[in-house]
Parts: sequence; structure tokens; C-alpha cells
Amino acid sequence: MTAHGRELVTGHYAGAVTRFAAFLLDWFLIGTLFGLGLGALSLIIRIITRDEFYLDQGRGIVWVLALLVWAFVYTTVSLAVAGRTPGKAVVGLRVVNRDGSPLAPRRALVRVLAFPLSFLVLGLGFAGILFGNERRALHDVIARTAVVYDWGERRAELPAPLTRWLDKRQATRSLTMNGEDRV
Repeated sequence: MTAHGRELVTGHYAGAVTRFAAFLLDWFLIGTLFGLGLGALSLIIRIITRDEFYLDQGRGIVWVLALLVWAFVYTTVSLAVAGRTPGKAVVGLRVVNRDGSPLAPRRALVRVLAFPLSFLVLGLGFAGILFGNERRALHDVIARTAVVYDWGERRAELPAPLTRWLDKRQATRSLTMNGEDRV
């Protein structure tokens, strides 16, 4: 796929670095939003009960489970609604069905439920991202999904001044190749 002589990125399988960056962004957002939510909950409880309330009062395992539930909801809803999480959107990724069609909510759920399996046996479930032709992890294989670059139907391009220079150079080259070089 080309546009003005340059490749379109959309539709190509996403690599390990981009997927890992999206994963880190999503976990940062999950943790930040969870922390803000707990802070708001603590404040609301203090206002209602007019008593000091601390979230860490011997409930560590409860909060860990709550964080995991929040991560599950965040990821599943994001994938089911948009085919991408906010972290994936920032780096230009989308999860699609293996055939390239939009991700169905059921497949999003299966993918999220299967995700922990990729961590088993020292993370070998992620080896397919590095070595497979379709860059699919174990959870992608189970859910029959793929992760692709999706910036919309726009060109992969450099910042505007460099892109304008390349376009101008391409036009000049086209004129020269067509025998219209009359300098």
C-alpha cells in the first residue's frame, strides 16, 4: 500500500516494541486511574462518616484484587468498544480479528481472559510476537486476534517540513524522469 510513493503503515502487524510501549502506557493509566478512584472513595467515605478512613487498614489483598478487576474492566471494555485500549491508541495499534475485521466484544473478552496464559512458563506465550510471521502472542492465538498498526488511512510520514521537502523532491524527480527537465 503506497500513497505518493511512501508506504502506508495501517494494517501491518505490530511488533514487540510498540506492543510493549502500549502495555506500559496502559498499566500506567490503570494504576493512575485506580489510585485516583481510591483517593476519591476515601474522601467520600470520610465526608459521609465524618471519621478518619484509611484504605490500607489491613485490606491489602482486597485492593490487589480490586486493581485486577479494574484492569480487567478497563481492558475488556476498551477493546470491546474501540478495538484498542488508550495505550494502544497512543502508539497507533488496534486489535482485530485474525481476518482483519473489527474485533467483536466476545473476542475481546476471550483475549483478556487468555492474556495471563502468555505469562506462564517464563513468558513464552509472547514468543510469537518476536518470531511469528503474524506477530501473535498466545492470547492472540487463543482469541483468534491480531494486533496491527492503525493510524487511519494516512501516510507514514515525517514531520511536516521534511514531508513537504520530500514531496517537492518527488515532484521534481517525476518531471525529470518524464523528460520535462528544461533547466
